[in-house]
Amino acid sequence: MTEEQYYSIEEVAKMLKVAYLTVYRWIRSGKLTAYKAGKQYRIKKEDLDNFLNNKK
Repeated sequence: MTEEQYYSIEEVAKMLKVAYLTVYRWIRSGKLTAYKAGKQYRIKKEDLDNFLNNKK
């Protein structure tokens, strides 16, 4: 069984060299799938990969 990897908005922003708010807007607009855990969003690695592949 493989363990899924999740990132916070801050981690995704650092990886893509964009602002925190940019990632947040992608989530709110539905472009990037994220899961809300309490008050925080978590982005699954697979969803981030799909988002990046669709942007090209």
